[in-house]
Amino acid sequence: MGFSIFTQQQTTNNKQQTTNNKQQTKMTLNLTKPICFFDLETTGINITTDRIVEIAILKVFPDGKEERKTWLVNPEMPIPAEVTAIHGISDADVADKPIFKELAKEINTMVKDSDLAGFNSNRFDIPLLAEEMLRSDVDFDMKGRVAVDVQTIFHKMEQRTLSAAYKFYCDKNLEDAHSAAADTDATYEVLKAQLGRYEELENDTKFLAEFSSRKKFADFAGFIVYNKYNEECFSFGKHKTKRVEDVLNEEPGYFGWLLNADFPLYTKKVLTAIKLRAFNNKLA
Repeated sequence: MGFSIFTQQQTTNNKQQTTNNKQQTKMTLNLTKPICFFDLETTGINITTDRIVEIAILKVFPDGKEERKTWLVNPEMPIPAEVTAIHGISDADVADKPIFKELAKEINTMVKDSDLAGFNSNRFDIPLLAEEMLRSDVDFDMKGRVAVDVQTIFHKMEQRTLSAAYKFYCDKNLEDAHSAAADTDATYEVLKAQLGRYEELENDTKFLAEFSSRKKFADFAGFIVYNKYNEECFSFGKHKTKRVEDVLNEEPGYFGWLLNADFPLYTKKVLTAIKLRAFNNKLA
């Protein structure tokens, strides 16, 4: 009996030591290319019509070097009072700041060689950033890179908010919440803590991107999804689940309606690329 208890205790100790070792080795992200953690403060939550008022980026390089930048942005539209109450940025704060179009190339230069990461970034920050870039005539897509959504990892594991995640994983209170810089730093710390806590998480950005994704979207906003055959399909409306290429071929007017409707610019870019691909395939 004593031997059994000793053996069980030793096994527990060994497991704990393994976990501790894992936590220590995973405090540094295993990167093969830079990754940019970023956060946006905006005029609202509509990807198509709202604008960025603040963007903070923390760029982490494979050698551990970190680079930080934060910009206040004039959104060229009023910031609703209820939104200012959340992030603390008023019309007066951004009145003399550059508009996004004046910053777009500088921001794109910082992120274009990097994977991206954020908190709810797959569903909001990346789609809105793409919209702002395209409105500024800067091409933006995710080809050749991945996106890690720390919120999705957190929700799959614990179901909480960023402030609670920061307290849960890092045992710290998130001061100055809804400040883009504070949220960005907290998100980076939470991801490193998640890697230390969960053995099933691999210290690899491609794995984390796949783990933190929900569905596989062809566009950022989720209007076009991939089916099990990796074909683009509509995720909404009367053509839901139908292949985009089939719909555009059978109902040409639908394409024109989509381009003139209130859809994100990046969604329209994807639709145009699908239509052009189908046209070229017919000529081949």
